[in-house]
Amino acid sequence: MMSQEKIIAQTEAYVRETLINGGAGHDWWHVYRVWKNALHIARTEPVDLFVVELAALLHDIADHKFHGGDETIGPKTARVWLEKLNVEESVIAHVTKIIASLSFKGAKVATPMRTIEGMVVQDADRLDAIGAIGIARAFAYGGSKGRLLHDPNVPVELHESFETYKNSPAPTINHFYEKLLLLKDLMNTETAKKIAIQRHMYMENFLKQFYAEWEGQDCQP
Repeated sequence: MMSQEKIIAQTEAYVRETLINGGAGHDWWHVYRVWKNALHIARTEPVDLFVVELAALLHDIADHKFHGGDETIGPKTARVWLEKLNVEESVIAHVTKIIASLSFKGAKVATPMRTIEGMVVQDADRLDAIGAIGIARAFAYGGSKGRLLHDPNVPVELHESFETYKNSPAPTINHFYEKLLLLKDLMNTETAKKIAIQRHMYMENFLKQFYAEWEGQDCQP
């Protein structure tokens, strides 16, 4: 049977090859950062590190946003890969459940994680959605979908279903209020909560600067 270290190494190579040319902030380097975030958080939690690493590496292997909204394709793709490596069914089931439950689905849609491994990976993914990189990713994705930077006439909507959230065509600035600024208070682990505070403040300062420049004004400290 293949060792856990070899399974992780082969999974890293597989994901890198699959996503290296991905755009809109959901490429291999997003996965790499989530993986590193997860390892950092996991140091302070009683986790099965093998499950955490596999779920972090495979969490975006087939994102629904780039597959016609199919929410099942990610877990299915991960399962096919892990079965190919003869990973134990209990591990596959755990990893695919994390992947299926990971995503933010709307401001008013609960997305609880049942295991500490899932909580760690969810926090790691959400940390990459906020702060400087989160801002960059938001505008990269918005640009890929042809969305406006900002339109003061388009109201913010706190979505009550995943369907309305994922189909929203709103400008990118709205996304800050509909998701990004909410993530700080949705972190599961103490480590992620501490990291999120600084990244959240960075986004608030960015928005102050953005609105000032939008109106042709200086942003006062």
